[in-house]
Amino acid sequence: MRTPLCDQLGVEHPIVGFTPSEHVAAAISRAGGLGVLGCVRFNDAAELDKVLCWLDDNTGGRPYGVDVVMPAKIPTEGAALDLNQLIPAAHRDFVEQTLVRLGVPPLPPGEHAADGVLGWLHSVARTQVEVAFGHRARLIANALGSPPADVIASAHDRGMLVAALAGKAAHARSHVAAGVDIVVAQGYEAGGHTGEIATMVLVPEVVDAVGPNVPVLAAGGIGSGRQIAAALALGAAGAWMGSAWLVTAEYAALSPLPAVRAALLAATSSDTVRSRIYTGKPARLLKNRWTAAWEEPGAPDPLPMPLQNLLVAEAHQRLMLAGDPAVIPLPVGQIIGRMNEVRPVADVMRSLVTELDETVSRLAGLR
Repeated sequence: MRTPLCDQLGVEHPIVGFTPSEHVAAAISRAGGLGVLGCVRFNDAAELDKVLCWLDDNTGGRPYGVDVVMPAKIPTEGAALDLNQLIPAAHRDFVEQTLVRLGVPPLPPGEHAADGVLGWLHSVARTQVEVAFGHRARLIANALGSPPADVIASAHDRGMLVAALAGKAAHARSHVAAGVDIVVAQGYEAGGHTGEIATMVLVPEVVDAVGPNVPVLAAGGIGSGRQIAAALALGAAGAWMGSAWLVTAEYAALSPLPAVRAALLAATSSDTVRSRIYTGKPARLLKNRWTAAWEEPGAPDPLPMPLQNLLVAEAHQRLMLAGDPAVIPLPVGQIIGRMNEVRPVADVMRSLVTELDETVSRLAGLR
């Protein structure tokens, strides 16, 4: 199954896979989709450059993309120390007391405490884009609105496409007016930052809003070929998938902890919650004892981005290392209920494409 998007991106299948793992991204691209590397975890430009060099060499000459988080509004810019001074002591006390109550041990001796993800800052995201401009990335996507005009222009000068996520039709119209090439209509079901409108409702609204000349990718709640076929029926040119790759064999290179995999494999579609506790903006996460603690009476309101992530950075590190699947802090969408076995990316892609073709053929036979 090919759509015009395939020719635009230079891929075989209308499947775009977002992932924080370069190993997963490369495998998606090698299998005929477009792997998109989430860059927010890279505080250091040299580290990102090294990873993108690896992608250049390990995608078999096929295209890949990068995804940045470039917020339009931030509380401040500056060094991490200055930002940390903006975090109230009461919030720090709540986090520490909650960790004690959940039985989460301190970091092991010699383990360096995380500084937080500074990729939420506009300045850091801009540096990530500049690094990407020096590599073979085919697509630059921004998770928080249209990139600045100069970023879009620079990408186009290099022959790169620009995508932006939209949670409303109005967002999509704004993106197109700004020069964005591809709109990702991300529904409420999606993992990570997400809006309030479900995919089934959002996708046709966005398609109708931006017209036939701008491709729309459907995102949120997509993890099977049947769901990709449904997205195409709604007018999308392809699917943007994220959570489905979290239980692939290649993802273990980024997150090898047994508790993470156990939490993901045990989760059902009811085991997620939309909350601001991860970054300061609404994001869908695994629902567990950690997320429940923030909903109890007396819990503080989450701080704005990027302060919330700086607040919980070391806590997330301790929760991950605690070995308890019931406290894993991880963005994930509702489709995780279908992800109940570990398979290589290539096998997942084959299943998606086969089921997509079978579904389209079955529908074509209906009278």
